[in-house]
Amino acid sequence: MRIKNKMTTKFKRPDGRAIDELRPIEAKVGVVPNADGSAMYKSGDTIAIAAVYGPKKMHPQHQQNPLKGTLRCDYNMISFSVSDRIRPGKNRRSMEISEITKWALEPVLLLDKYQNQVIDVFIDIIQADAGTRCAGINAAAMALAHAGIPMKDMVSSVSVGKLDKTLVVDLTKEEEDFHEGEGPTDIPISMIHSGRITHMQLDGKIGVKQLKEAIDLGKIACEKVYEIQKKALKDAIDMENGGKE
Repeated sequence: MRIKNKMTTKFKRPDGRAIDELRPIEAKVGVVPNADGSAMYKSGDTIAIAAVYGPKKMHPQHQQNPLKGTLRCDYNMISFSVSDRIRPGKNRRSMEISEITKWALEPVLLLDKYQNQVIDVFIDIIQADAGTRCAGINAAAMALAHAGIPMKDMVSSVSVGKLDKTLVVDLTKEEEDFHEGEGPTDIPISMIHSGRITHMQLDGKIGVKQLKEAIDLGKIACEKVYEIQKKALKDAIDMENGGKE
């Protein structure tokens, strides 16, 4: 399936990629030895590390949910992740993305198996060149699977952008800062393998018709991300089994 995109022949991306082409991706699980599950997801120059701890008893006790477990996500951009150092610690953006990550992942987790318990997911962005929330979600989903948390499906995430009037997949920082014509529009999309969207945001302006095209582009891109996530998990299982089927 290929989406028709106006101005495709005229528009040139700064790094030379096609409009529907993802940055080079690397993915690996088992990168944090003391965690119950962990993963690394690298997209271009953006690198996210996720570590899962739990399920474990929720403390304090008054926060326990007798009906299901609780997912807590903690997103953090390391101070050296960008060229201009950022102040370490929590800020409004990191708190917002922590919640977004939780919303994107919760629909696939069988939390009803973990009454009164909590699963903590810590996401560190150690290098940033746009798409950090999507990279963090991809790493977190793999880390949860690596930890053996029951999941209905894998969550994959990618950003679709509109640069002036042209839709592109997986924006870089340079593209996020694009300010010609109508300026940039960023649409981070998270979805499961079946194509159901678990979370989507919109920062900028876009018409209804083009938004549908952006979602279609996102679905195709997320399928590519899913295959990479699946391979990383399968490779880890094969390695644990000594390469045996």
